[in-house]
Amino acid sequence: MPISKAVIPAAGLGTRFLPATKAMPKEMLPVVDKPAIQYVVEEAVNAGLHDVLMITGRNKNALENHFDRATELEAALEAKGDQKRLQEIIRSTQLANIHYVRQRDPLGLGHAVLRAQMHVGREPFAVLLGDDLIDERDSLLSQMIEVHDARASSVVALMEIEPALSHLYGIATVETTEHDDVVTVTGLVEKPTADAAPSNLAVIGRYILQPDVFPILESTQAGSGGEIQLTDALNSLAGSGEAGGVYGVVFRGRRYDTGDRLDYLKAIVQVATSRDDLGPDFTTWLREFVARD
Repeated sequence: MPISKAVIPAAGLGTRFLPATKAMPKEMLPVVDKPAIQYVVEEAVNAGLHDVLMITGRNKNALENHFDRATELEAALEAKGDQKRLQEIIRSTQLANIHYVRQRDPLGLGHAVLRAQMHVGREPFAVLLGDDLIDERDSLLSQMIEVHDARASSVVALMEIEPALSHLYGIATVETTEHDDVVTVTGLVEKPTADAAPSNLAVIGRYILQPDVFPILESTQAGSGGEIQLTDALNSLAGSGEAGGVYGVVFRGRRYDTGDRLDYLKAIVQVATSRDDLGPDFTTWLREFVARD
């Protein structure tokens, strides 16, 4: 079945960014001049997924407002003749058909994905986490969709990490395939210590999932952190080989982590320096600032 739907979990409290996220969703924190969540929606759309379901929670109304029309603002920009900014805000309202459902209880990523079951039905679907931004010049999601279409399996995005960081990620046990950047995932473990990690391949925030994951999630017990972990459900799929098993795409491109304050600052710098309109001047200033400091 072709993939047409993307699910974006966005119910987290954003406690690592308090007090900034006391009244504003962490997904609305700007990366240069767009909120982080817009980069994620644009990535889904660029991969051909125009049906987007956001899993939200309390105090997330700003997400809906951002992707909705703002007629007073549009009228003000029109009156000023500011067509550039007018087209930018109109574009954000026309990116995709966006739907919303709430995760009432903070029971983990697996529980958030389970909330998408009624919307997704029996179709395969993509899951994109807002903490990981993939550079628009890298076609990770499209490559994952190609692997799914060829193998009728669930697919996870993997990235090589330093072993000392294993406790921050789900880590995969893999076997090689005929393609260098495609591996068979035979097991997954959530946040192991460096000594216990089966490899240095970490799951990053992109998934293509078969609908068979839903009944597994329904019976998955709380794991790491007392939450229902998507990693545990995928480990069950990988171990059984059911529904095509699980494959991994090893990503070697540009990924911007907005998961904590330091990585968020790095993401802003990386995105800004890559832009044609800001990059040259910002890079010049950055070199001067570092040399002076």
